[in-house]
Amino acid sequence: MSFQPFSLNCNGRLLTVERPLVMGILNATSDSFHEQSRTDVQRVGGDAGAMWEAGAKIIDIGGMSSRPGAELIGAAEEMDRVIPVIEAAREAAPDAVISCDTVYAATARAAVAAGAGIINDISAGRFDPELLPAVADLRVPYVLTHMPVGATPATMQDKTKDYGDRVVTHVWDFLAERVIAIRRGGVHDILIDPGFGFGKSLKQNYELLRNLHAFRHVGAPVVAGISRKGMIYKPLKITPQDSLPATTALHLYALQQGASVLRAHDVREAVEAVKLWRLLDEARLVGE
Repeated sequence: MSFQPFSLNCNGRLLTVERPLVMGILNATSDSFHEQSRTDVQRVGGDAGAMWEAGAKIIDIGGMSSRPGAELIGAAEEMDRVIPVIEAAREAAPDAVISCDTVYAATARAAVAAGAGIINDISAGRFDPELLPAVADLRVPYVLTHMPVGATPATMQDKTKDYGDRVVTHVWDFLAERVIAIRRGGVHDILIDPGFGFGKSLKQNYELLRNLHAFRHVGAPVVAGISRKGMIYKPLKITPQDSLPATTALHLYALQQGASVLRAHDVREAVEAVKLWRLLDEARLVGE
């Protein structure tokens, strides 16, 4: 599937994207499900620098776990965790675009002031009514993620039956409606994430992945956030730590289905998947 180029205005810096890119994951938490993604202000310089050298164009930093069952923390605690880490990452990898994973307007404003250029929100603006107006005011790109309405990370897996047998249509409609509303609110650069693992059963995750190409018709670049998640390691009866080969296999499939961004714990391997996808895509074009 051919790639659709796009550009993002990241806090005054234009990021022109002509091929799928990799967003590296760093978590300023002690309870992220993948231990190797955890960082702090002392380690993040090396972590962020290594991700940039491996080919990550974006580094996504969060201060609150959103794994199934996780409880929300307050904005003040989140900022204490994440802002010093963003500042240190910005210094260590000045050419990378820093993304802040948050549901709070106060954190978003502080993160952009610290050097972040993207806001990544799992709540679709539902947890803090001031978040989307803040993103519009800050004029930075926004990653819109699907999670069942009325759910939080602590309760989202109780909502998997709400879709009936139409999870793809349900998620597509949700994202399309939210993109229209958010653009009307003044946010112009939007990326969409179907929310793998966010209130989805194993079967529903794979239905979304198999039909990922449909989400390109929403009119925004598609982020695939599947790295080392339960949809990969649980059916294989392995641990998140052992799931890199399987993650890489599904990353290549996601690219074939039209993903524009791979949100990944393992940047080098994700970049390699993009390179191999490009070879396949070029061979397709020659064949045509």
